[in-house]
Amino acid sequence: MKIQYQTYQFRNARINMIGKANGIIDEYMAEGYELTLRQLYYQFVARELLPEKWADEQGNTNNPKSYKKFGTVINDGRLAGEIDWLAIVDRTREIKSNSHWNSASEILQSAADSFALDTRADQPLYIEVWVEKDALAAVLERACVPLDVPWFACKGYVSQSALWRACIRISDKCKLRRSIEPVILYLGDHDPSGIDMSRDIEDRFGLFGVSMSLKRIALNLEQVRKYRPPPHPVKVKDSRAAGYVAEYGVESWELDALDPRTINDLIIKQVNGLTNLAARRRLVNKQERQRKELQKTVDNFDD
Repeated sequence: MKIQYQTYQFRNARINMIGKANGIIDEYMAEGYELTLRQLYYQFVARELLPEKWADEQGNTNNPKSYKKFGTVINDGRLAGEIDWLAIVDRTREIKSNSHWNSASEILQSAADSFALDTRADQPLYIEVWVEKDALAAVLERACVPLDVPWFACKGYVSQSALWRACIRISDKCKLRRSIEPVILYLGDHDPSGIDMSRDIEDRFGLFGVSMSLKRIALNLEQVRKYRPPPHPVKVKDSRAAGYVAEYGVESWELDALDPRTINDLIIKQVNGLTNLAARRRLVNKQERQRKELQKTVDNFDD
């Protein structure tokens, strides 16, 4: 949906950048992905599409001022009616509201469509997928919904309240299913705080007396070498910077810089590797049979 609200006289360089942005947006929308502004920016960084004049003193075009300038170009392009308003999302600011239906048959249809068994009830492991940033929660949702595993956005260091509630939730799941081992698959930035956050989660689970396994599935150094996301200089003001630099060097990398398709495939591979697929398939098939029974009720509602 392209709607013009303002008139601009764009120079050729800006017209060219907007055109490239639309090409990337179309590529991802064709596969059902919505991008945040930061994800779109990292596509420009990875494809070396940013202007050289935006480079900092070290010759790096990936810098805070560059991101701000890029945001201005995209914002102006949207206001000018050149970029689809639905193509870029802000997943941290969403309105909440009640659900409504126009008839009793509509709510029955909704029930039939949404009916779901716990297709992991027979699994030896209880799995959750956690991500450092709320902006990437929708990427997790795309992977986790078909897998039937919960996902959680930490929003940086997890608050004490949220982490305590997570411990209680996971403990209750294990008691309900008996002898289930909990596993958290964690995704975060590869920077001083991002690395430390996964350590912090493990430590506080221990503090609250909950045994679990945390597997950091991204962003790890081998993935940095494989996918080559654009680097950032380490923030020297971070109190954890010295230890990080001693182990990894002076560069850091953001999880947002990974292609969302890569994150999606990574989660699916990791979860399926911890899943008894035959046992889950039996419950999925049972779920589909019961959905069909509900659908019969909907189809015959008027009778």
